[in-house]
Amino acid sequence: MLTIYNTLSKAKETFKPLDGNKVRMYVCGMTVYDYCHLGHGRSMVAFDLVTRWLRKSGYDLTYVRNITDIDDKIINRANENGETFDALTARMIDAMHEDERRLNILPPDQEPRATDHIAGMHDMIQTLIDKGYAYAPGNGDVYYRVGKFVGYGKLSRKKIEDLRIGARIEVDEAKQDPLDFVLWKGVKPGEPSWASPWGPGRPGWHIECSVMSTCCLGDSFDIHGGGSDLEFPHHENEIAQSEAATGKQYANAWMHCGMIRINGEKMSKSLNNFFTIRDVLEKYHPEVVRYLLVASHYRSAINYSEDSLRDAKGALERFYHALRGLPRVAASGGEAYVERFSVAMNDDFGTPEACAVLFDLVREINRLRESDPQAAAGLAGRLRELGDVLGVLQLEADDFLRAGAEGKVDATEVEALIQARLQARTDKNWAESDRIRDQLTAMGVVLEDSKGTTTWRLAD
Repeated sequence: MLTIYNTLSKAKETFKPLDGNKVRMYVCGMTVYDYCHLGHGRSMVAFDLVTRWLRKSGYDLTYVRNITDIDDKIINRANENGETFDALTARMIDAMHEDERRLNILPPDQEPRATDHIAGMHDMIQTLIDKGYAYAPGNGDVYYRVGKFVGYGKLSRKKIEDLRIGARIEVDEAKQDPLDFVLWKGVKPGEPSWASPWGPGRPGWHIECSVMSTCCLGDSFDIHGGGSDLEFPHHENEIAQSEAATGKQYANAWMHCGMIRINGEKMSKSLNNFFTIRDVLEKYHPEVVRYLLVASHYRSAINYSEDSLRDAKGALERFYHALRGLPRVAASGGEAYVERFSVAMNDDFGTPEACAVLFDLVREINRLRESDPQAAAGLAGRLRELGDVLGVLQLEADDFLRAGAEGKVDATEVEALIQARLQARTDKNWAESDRIRDQLTAMGVVLEDSKGTTTWRLAD
C-alpha cells in the first residue's frame, strides 16, 4: 500500500487515485532562460523516480511537466544576448532535454509550454473577474484578490494577517491590497506581448501553471509536485486561482522535493552558488550524479560536495563489481529483497532504505559467486531490475568501471600487459608479475584477480 507525504495535510496518506487505476500528476518544470543547475536536476530526478515507481506498481500514469517559456528572466536574458525570447528558449529547451537524457530521466507524457496556452489563461482570468476574485484596474494589468479566497494559506500554513505585515504596493502597481498578485501584465516597451481583453500584455507566472495543469489533466487531479521553494507563493497562488475558478479541489496530494544546498544555502542562480548539470557531468559520470540524487529521500535537502559525489561513485562501483563477470540472465531468486525494496518505496518513496536493500543483495551475490554462480547470476538480474526503478545499474559493468579511461590510458596496452602478467604468473615468474602490476599501478590502473582472470579499472 503506497503512502505519500501530502504537504497540504502535513501527513503521510494512503494513496488512492481519484479515478480507479489512473493517476494524473503535474510537476512544475523549468523556466528556460539558462542551463539547468543541479537543483533543477534534483526535482527532475525526484519525480522521474516517482514516475518509475508508480508505473512499476501498475498504475496508469499520465505525467505532465510544464515549460515556462515567457517571464521577466527570459526577457531580460534575451535582451542581454541580443536575441529574441523564443530563440533563447528554444536553445535552453534543447539543452534541458540533453541534460535529462544524460541523467536517464524519462520524458514526461506531456510537456506544455506557457506560450501555447495564452487563450486558456484569458478564459480563466475572465472567469475569476466574473466571480469577483480578480479585477482589472484599467492600466492593462489584472490582479487576483487574495482576501476573497477563504482558504488562502492552507498549503503553506501562512496567515493573511501575518503576510500583510511589511507588505507594500510598488509605485507602478494598481493593487487594491499589497497581497494581491498579478494574473496579466500590461505590455511594457520592448517586451513581447499578446492581445487580450485588457490590452496587450503577457501572463503572470502563477496563472500559467493553473491553466496548463487543468487543461492537460482536468479541474482536479491526483498529484501536484515541485521543489519545496515553490510551496509559497507559487503553489499557494495556484490553489487560490484554480479552486476559485473551478469550485473544485485542485490537487489531491502535494509533493515537494528538498533543495540542493551549498554550505548550508539553497543552490540558486539568484545566489550565484550553483553548478549546472553539465558542469558536474564534466567531472563525474552521469550515473554517479543520478545516484547522488536518488540515494537521499526526495523530501530531504542534499548537501553538495566533492565528498558526496565520491561516496556516490564508490557505492555504484560496489554494485557494478558485484555484476561484473556474471552473465545477463532473467532475474530470479531474492524475493525477500524485492519485498523489502517494495516496502521501502511504498513508504513515501523511501530510497535510502531501498538502496540499503541493494547493498544487502550485493553481499548475497558476492557470497554465492563462487559456490553457486547460477544463483548469483539470477540475483544479479534482480539487482539490475531493482536498480532500474532508481534509474541506475543498466550499463555493462566494465563500461561503468572503466568510464573516463579514454584519453588517460591505452586500453589495448593495458590488456596486453594483463595478458603478459597472467603468463608470468603461469610461469611462476613472480618478479615479472609484480613488475607489470607496478607498471599498471603507475598508469593509474587497478587490477582485480579472480579465479584465473583479471579485470581492471581506473583508480579514483
